[in-house]
Amino acid sequence: MDFLTSFRVTASALEAERLRLNIIAENVANAQTTRTVEGGPYRRRDPVFVAKPFEEMLSQEAVAGSTGVSVDRVHVDERPPRMQYDPSHPDANADGYVAMPNVDVVTEMVNMMSASRSYESNVSVLNASKAMALRALEIGR
Repeated sequence: MDFLTSFRVTASALEAERLRLNIIAENVANAQTTRTVEGGPYRRRDPVFVAKPFEEMLSQEAVAGSTGVSVDRVHVDERPPRMQYDPSHPDANADGYVAMPNVDVVTEMVNMMSASRSYESNVSVLNASKAMALRALEIGR
């Protein structure tokens, strides 16, 4: 594996974690959204990652843009909304219950910390690869 492949793999992981952080932020921002364009309350979203097997990344067939990890799709959580009693809310039903998003802010914060740590780890890998490449260039002097 050359240095450029290492950089591409790390860059794909950084891009995937950035998207994951954006989706988590969207979930937290919409934790109280009871009315969406699709109708009903906001539904939690979660990215689904797909990785190439390591053997494929080491092979000569690996080309730019096809290595590392990518986001396959964004999964919409189909769990039912949380029902909260609030008869004064404009979206309350006849019994006074409001369908609230199925977003748990504590879970989202844990996911955000995990994604942030993963992002930091990938930055460390990128810096280590860059340092190795620079050292290799110094050997040639």
